[in-house]
Amino acid sequence: MRRKTKLCVILLAVMMLCSGCAEEKKPPKLSEVGFYLDTVITLTAYTEDKQVLKDALEECGRYEKMLSRTIEGSDVWRINHAKGEPVEVSDDTMNILRCAQEISGKSGGAFDVTIAPVSTMWNFTKEPHELPDAEAIAKAAELVDYTRMKLEGNQVTLPEGMMIDLGGIAKGYIADRVKAYLKERGVKYAILSFGGNIVAIGNTKPDGTSWRVGIQDIDKQTGEYMLISLNKGGSTVTSGTYERGFDLDGVRYHHLLSAETGWPVQNELASVTIFSESSMEGDALSTTAFVLGTEKGLELIESLEGIEAVFIAKDRTVTYSSGAGDYMVQ
Repeated sequence: MRRKTKLCVILLAVMMLCSGCAEEKKPPKLSEVGFYLDTVITLTAYTEDKQVLKDALEECGRYEKMLSRTIEGSDVWRINHAKGEPVEVSDDTMNILRCAQEISGKSGGAFDVTIAPVSTMWNFTKEPHELPDAEAIAKAAELVDYTRMKLEGNQVTLPEGMMIDLGGIAKGYIADRVKAYLKERGVKYAILSFGGNIVAIGNTKPDGTSWRVGIQDIDKQTGEYMLISLNKGGSTVTSGTYERGFDLDGVRYHHLLSAETGWPVQNELASVTIFSESSMEGDALSTTAFVLGTEKGLELIESLEGIEAVFIAKDRTVTYSSGAGDYMVQ
């Protein structure tokens, strides 16, 4: 009996050793592409579930119907057409607006979702390119003031004539929610691209290699990178003058507008990249830091816990926040 017992133990040990040697089966890499909020969205995940990414894109569509300024009946549309009356909105919309107000307060209004009276006057795709009427812009800028938007419970009250536009923060929120949705559906590794917003699930890819995110070269075509960063399971967001805009008479007119003047911000910067856990915060802060400029923008970023930034100037000078180097491929 003792010999038989020893033989069984040896056989069991060999079986366990062999099973340990067998390479763990990796799930296939799947992708789905959609177009929401004027942005191409690409969801890539390592999963056996072929339906999960399709369902995630449907979630994008659901959020667009809630947050779009132009879709009739959306929360934002109803706020903008309420003529000063309070509007009951979803928890999602209220979460976004409260975050926006917080960042507006910390930045002295450099970020302001009530920018819509001004932003709607700019058309960056129309040709031939032309500038809005300066007097009309000045008048519209008088209606931009985040302090006049009242948030109570789930009610939003905006003075008549004012409007909101969540284009500088909604994509980040949707990216966060889609990430949470995929994790709930069992996805452990994914990279989600919402235009300038990149969100990862998992600190690394399934094979242990890092997620790498390129930072656009400000002087070259889309897809040519000036820097390479690491995404460690959080969010990477870049805002730059090259994204949407046109050149006229030697001046670059882009979508990053001053809430004070209504005109594209003209400072030393070409782009700002934010590393954060929340893509909603990263989305808003990339715009905010750009508007503030390198010095004041860096001061704001350093005051925020868990947020790092890379500032790229028009002359290609690169400035890092104190912890941003940890996210860069050297």
